[in-house]
Amino acid sequence: MKKYRFLSFFLFLAVIVPLLLPASAAGQEDLDLFCTHAALLDANHNELLYDMKANERAYPASTTKIMTALLVMEAIETGVLMPGTVVTISETAIQGIPSAYVISSFKAGEQISIENLLYCMMLPSSCDAANALAEAVDGTIEDFVAHMNRRAGELGCQGTHFTNTYGLHSEDHYSTAYDLAIMMQAALEYDLFRTIIKTAAYTVPPTNLSKERYFFNTNGLISNNWYLGYVYDKCIGGKTGNTDAAGRCLVAAAEDGDELLISVILGSGPMEVPGQSDLKQGQLIESKRLLEYGFSNFHRVTITKEGEPVDKVKVTMSRQADEVNVKPQGSITRTLPKSMDLDDIESRITLFSDTVEAPVEAGQVMGTMTLYYGDEVYGTLDLVAVTSVERSDLLYKKQQFFDFFQTTGVKLALIAGAVVVGIAALNLLVLRKRRPRAGVGGRRVQGRGNYRGNKR
Repeated sequence: MKKYRFLSFFLFLAVIVPLLLPASAAGQEDLDLFCTHAALLDANHNELLYDMKANERAYPASTTKIMTALLVMEAIETGVLMPGTVVTISETAIQGIPSAYVISSFKAGEQISIENLLYCMMLPSSCDAANALAEAVDGTIEDFVAHMNRRAGELGCQGTHFTNTYGLHSEDHYSTAYDLAIMMQAALEYDLFRTIIKTAAYTVPPTNLSKERYFFNTNGLISNNWYLGYVYDKCIGGKTGNTDAAGRCLVAAAEDGDELLISVILGSGPMEVPGQSDLKQGQLIESKRLLEYGFSNFHRVTITKEGEPVDKVKVTMSRQADEVNVKPQGSITRTLPKSMDLDDIESRITLFSDTVEAPVEAGQVMGTMTLYYGDEVYGTLDLVAVTSVERSDLLYKKQQFFDFFQTTGVKLALIAGAVVVGIAALNLLVLRKRRPRAGVGGRRVQGRGNYRGNKR
């Protein structure tokens, strides 16, 4: 990594200007962190608890190696590699790395195991180890970088693009605090990864071209070997990063009981601490402060309780009941600030219909209930009928009878029938008017033209 040269004017502004933009409607404290970007993730429940420009692009420096390690872990999981798989270091793996970046001084032709390469990459942050691991997974560094970007997309990282395996600065090599937290969350699923990042110091056995190597963890929350006085007993590991453009960075994980939090601090640096003359490591101080903030100020809360009716729906076609209660199915549990008033959470109920026709079955979905805090959606549950309501056959048949005559087809048929009957009646009336009259006594009256008189 490049040696940090001096605190930039932007970092100075980060101290004196409130940069925290609340992304959670739960209401977060203004911690006034000494950094440019920050995130705090409840890793067990995938909830963002703190957001300081967490979705804005930033340079990740060597925190990039979290993704490199994740792809190696996945290759081990699928059987492509084994921790004990021995690889041979290539010329391409050790070429092109700037002199200011950390390397393990591997030689072309040197043979070393995947597990030892992981320790070299994650503890002292060796860039040549990252390249060697990339070639072991995908054959070439270029293919591995494409793999990194593809996997980032699959994880849901929307602000990340990699151009190399280890964090070499580039305008096109960037990530976000939130995306890095997601990568860390995925990597923590692997026991080997957890073991490596929690290790304070490690001895790499001799290889065919080198004596043993001894490395310390650059994460001061784990080890005092690089920075004295920052060890945090709840920290289970992390990954550092440091370039002039990125500032000093740390992605750290900590556990307290069954709580697992991931903090991301980007763009920090040497900071002044009241009462102390020497500058302190901002990335370490602020990571610990952010993690402690999470453990101290948040808890898991069930904000809905199954079984409590919240609304009613009218019921027709039943003599048993004219309405049915509806209740949320299941519950919503969130990690929320301890100071938050749960009465401020708003529930918005949407019924599929104000009226439903019997029969109704208990558990039948009748609508939804969505919980909001401000503009933030906390979750949506189905609303289901609390009880069953039977149908009245008499009312049903009566309704069927009336409904039958209300259908368009029946109405048209009745109209057509009425028209036919009317026409038939009219025709009959006309025929009757045209029929000749009968004579007196039923005898036909002859016309004058047929009269012949008496016979003489």
